[in-house]
Amino acid sequence: MIHKVVDLKHEGTPANGKLYTYFLDNSEELNNGLLRPAVIICPGGGYAVTSDREAELIALKFMAMGCHALVLRYSVAPAKYPAALLELALAMKYVRENAGSYYVDETKIVTCGFSAGGHLAASLGVFWKESMLSERLGAESKWFQPNGQILCYPVITSGEFAHKGSFENLIGEGQEELRKKMSLEYQVNKDTPRTFIWHAFGDDCVSVENSILFVQALRKCNIPTEFHLYEKGGHGLGTAGKLTCNRDGSKIQKECETWMGLAEMWIENA
Repeated sequence: MIHKVVDLKHEGTPANGKLYTYFLDNSEELNNGLLRPAVIICPGGGYAVTSDREAELIALKFMAMGCHALVLRYSVAPAKYPAALLELALAMKYVRENAGSYYVDETKIVTCGFSAGGHLAASLGVFWKESMLSERLGAESKWFQPNGQILCYPVITSGEFAHKGSFENLIGEGQEELRKKMSLEYQVNKDTPRTFIWHAFGDDCVSVENSILFVQALRKCNIPTEFHLYEKGGHGLGTAGKLTCNRDGSKIQKECETWMGLAEMWIENA
């Protein structure tokens, strides 16, 4: 494994995140030169923290599937928009620029975001062609393009079903025009990548309507989408198994553990 910590600083921007790489090393004993998918993981935490339960352990699970994995520790409050989005764009650019060195399949570089990290991943999905990113980062939009996005109980809407704390941390008080722009069900477009999304019906923190609104918008734009709504389960499940449970043993929901196997098939079928 090639484990590095990459500083995502960029002159003239508020970007100051760190990207932790978990690249599977090449080996002549295996399949020399094999190109593998890469998954850039954005942990949740309401834009206040980046959760350890949705970081390295998720990366190791993706590695076990045969994927390269990277964890983005993006800027959170008091940092405000667009710091985290710039960092994710820089992370995508880093993977694309170094794809040859690390044997990355350039057609399968996907984001995977949890809760507020899902909002961040989906933000890149809908905004990657925005001139703001290319102008502030000094690169063509093609370097920021995700080939797909995996959204796990994501924060999406700033409307009726909003997770208010996430938006307060992301953009602060007021800012009504920006708050509406960050309601991502209104931002889906023809260039949004194919999407895998899952949520639990009983989520009492980030309402399932967040995912439903986004799926409806994806459908209207004819974006290929796989959506799983689990009858049982709450918020912040991570893998939904013992690997990412809390110290008290909570956050285990066996019914939801299937999501990673389903996501593996979704990546393979791209």
